[in-house]
Amino acid sequence: MDKELLLKSLAAELNLKDFQVRNTIELLEEGATIPFISRYRKEKTGSLDEVKIMDIQTGWKGLMDLESRRESIISAIEEQGKLTTELHHKLKEAKRMNDLEDLYLPYKKKRKTKAVKARENGLEPLAIILIEQKEGLPELVAKRFVKGIIETPDEALSGARDIIAEWISENVKIRQILRRLFENESVIKASQHTKSTDEAYKYQDYFDFSQKLKSCPSHRLLAVLRGEREGQLKVTIEPDEDKAIVYIERYFVNSDNASSDQVKIACKDAFKRLLAPSLENEIRSKSKDIADNSAIRVFAENLEQLLLMAPLGQKRILALDPGFRSGCKLVCLDAQGALLHNETIYPHPPQNEKKQASRKLSALVDTYKIDAIAIGNGTASRETEQFVQKYMHFSRKINVYVVSESGASIYSASAIAREEFPEYDVTVRGSVSIGRRLMDPLAELVKIDPKSIGVGQYQHDVDQKKLQDSLDQVIETCVNKVGVHLNTAGKYLLKHVSGLGPQLADNIDKYIRENGPFKSRSELKKVPRMGTKAFELATGFLRIPEAENPLDNTAVHPESYDIVVRMARDQQLSIRELVSNSEAIKRIDLKQYISNKIGLPTLNDIIVELDKPGRDPRGVIRVFEFDPNVRSIDDLKSGMTLPGIVTNITDFGAFVDVGVKQDGLIHLSQLADKYIKHPNEVVKMNQQLMVRVLSVDTHRRRIQLSLQGLDN
Repeated sequence: MDKELLLKSLAAELNLKDFQVRNTIELLEEGATIPFISRYRKEKTGSLDEVKIMDIQTGWKGLMDLESRRESIISAIEEQGKLTTELHHKLKEAKRMNDLEDLYLPYKKKRKTKAVKARENGLEPLAIILIEQKEGLPELVAKRFVKGIIETPDEALSGARDIIAEWISENVKIRQILRRLFENESVIKASQHTKSTDEAYKYQDYFDFSQKLKSCPSHRLLAVLRGEREGQLKVTIEPDEDKAIVYIERYFVNSDNASSDQVKIACKDAFKRLLAPSLENEIRSKSKDIADNSAIRVFAENLEQLLLMAPLGQKRILALDPGFRSGCKLVCLDAQGALLHNETIYPHPPQNEKKQASRKLSALVDTYKIDAIAIGNGTASRETEQFVQKYMHFSRKINVYVVSESGASIYSASAIAREEFPEYDVTVRGSVSIGRRLMDPLAELVKIDPKSIGVGQYQHDVDQKKLQDSLDQVIETCVNKVGVHLNTAGKYLLKHVSGLGPQLADNIDKYIRENGPFKSRSELKKVPRMGTKAFELATGFLRIPEAENPLDNTAVHPESYDIVVRMARDQQLSIRELVSNSEAIKRIDLKQYISNKIGLPTLNDIIVELDKPGRDPRGVIRVFEFDPNVRSIDDLKSGMTLPGIVTNITDFGAFVDVGVKQDGLIHLSQLADKYIKHPNEVVKMNQQLMVRVLSVDTHRRRIQLSLQGLDN
C-alpha cells in the first residue's frame, strides 16, 4: 500500500482531514516535537491539539509496523516458492496484524509438532482421505499406512487426525470466527492456586471469581493477572468450549460417516490443543494491553494535574519535614529555592521542646524574612501544623501550607540531589524538596521518577516502556505549556523543553555559569551544539524576564517578531508600549497580517500573549486546613462532613486525605448525584473539597466517603 493511501486510511480512522494527517507526519518526520507543532504550526495542522497529534504519531507508527511485517511475510513466503497471486493479494489487503499472522501461519517454520511427525511418517495422504469424508471404512484404508514406526491402523488414524487438527488451527476463516467468540464471550475465571503461599490472602476476593471478560474493569483484570503472576491464583480466559467446537464442526464436517467421526475428533483436538491456547494467549495479550492503556491513561492524567498544580511563586520559604522522635527537619530557602539555613527542632514527644522550637522558628522567620511555611504531609504532619498554628505568633501574616511528600525520599537519595547538595544528608535534601514543591511543583517534581510520586493504579503491572513513554510525554507537555524561565530553571527542567534534551540543557547551564544570565533569546545561538533546528523548537518556550526585548518573555516565537514589530508600528507604538496595552491591542485588525506563512490561529495566539504576556496557566494556590477536631481514624464517625484533598484518582474512585493518616475512598458510585463514567469527570488531583463519611472500618483501616448531596 503506498504512503498516500496509508495517510488517507489513517485520516479516516481518526476522523481528520487528509492535509492534517499529511502535514503532521511531515513535521514529525522533520524532527518537530509535539508541543512545538501544537503551538506554532497550527496553520499546517488545522489547529490540532497535542492529543490529536499524538494519535497521529501512534497511528502512523502502527501502520509502519504493519507494512514492515507485511513485507517481511511476503518475502518469507516468496523464498519458499509458495507465494501465489491469490495469497499475495490477500496479504496486501490485510488490514490488521492478526489477519497477516493468520495468513502466514501455514508457512511458518514449525518445530517438531505432532503433525510434522505424522507427515514424516507418510500420513498426509490418509489425512486428505479423511478430510474429504467420502470413505465409509477409514480403518481399512488406514491399514495401508501401517509401516515403519506406525504399527497399527489406530496409530495411523491418530497421526492423520494430528495433521487435520493442524489444518483446522491454521484455517484463516475459523480463526476469525473463534477470535470473535473469544473477544465477545470469553469468561475470566480465577481460583486459589494449589501452591499458593500465605500472601494469597491479598487475593481472597478472587478465590472464586468469574466474570465476562468484556465487562471486567481494567483494574480488576490487572489485579487478577498479578495474582496469577505471583503464583497465588490460577486463571483461565476462555469461551464456552462446546460452542466453539460446534462452530468448528459446522465448518469442517460435511458428511455423516466414519470419516466424519474422525474429523470430529480432530476438530475437538484442534480446539483444545491448538486453537484455545493460541487464542487465549492472544485475548490475554489484547485485554492486558487495553487494561495497561487504561491504567497508563489514569496515571498520565493524574501526573499532569499534579505537575500543573498552582505554584506559590518566588517566595522565601521555611520548609518542615515533620517527625516525632527524630525531630522536625527544617530548612530556609530564598526566593530562588537556594538553601540558606538548616537545623532540627523537637516540638513533639519524647522531647516536647515546644518553647525552644517556637523561639527558633520565630527567629528564623524574622531573620530570613520568610513569606510562607511548608509542612510535609507525612508522619507528625498534623501535629506539626497544630504546633505552628497554636504556638507561633508572627509579626506579619505567614500562610502555612501542607505539601505532599510523595517521592521526596526518592529525590533526597538520588544522584540529582547529591549533585545539588553534596555536603548535606538526605533529611536536609528532603526538606528542601518539600519547600521547593510549594514554590514551583513542576520544577521540583520533574526531578523525580514519576512512578515514585504515588499516583495512578497498578503502575508496576503495566508495560513499563509504554508507561515511561507516556509519562515522559506528559512531563514534556506540562513543561512547555507553562514555559521555562531560562536563567533560573536549571538543567533538570530545561532538558524537558521542546528540542533540548539533557546535553543541550547541560550546555545551557554551563554557559550561564561561565557567561552570566542570558540577555536575549538570540544569545542562545552561542550555546555549543545549539543548531538551527533546536533553536527553532525550543526558543518559544523559554522566557527571559530581564531581556531588553519584552517579546523574549512571552510565548511569541522569534519567527513572528517581525509581525509584532509591524503591529506596534501601525499603532504608532514601540513594542514595549504595545505589550499589555489592551486598548491598543483591541484596535489591531488581524486580517492585515495574514500571509501564506501565518494565519489567524497563530495571530490570535500572538494577540492573547501580547495582552497578558507570560501568563501562568496554573492558577493561584489556596491555603487548606483539615478539620481541627479530627486527627485520627478513631475520630471519624458516619455522617460527618469534612474538608479533604484529593490524593489519587483511579478508574474505580478517588482517594481523599481528610487528615487522619489514612486516605478515604470515594467510590465511583458516590462521586456524583448522576451517572458518570470516570472520576476525572468530577474531581481533580489536589482538589480541595468537602466529603461525607459513609463508614469507617478501624480494624482494616478503610474509610468510605461520598460527595453525593454536597455542594463542591
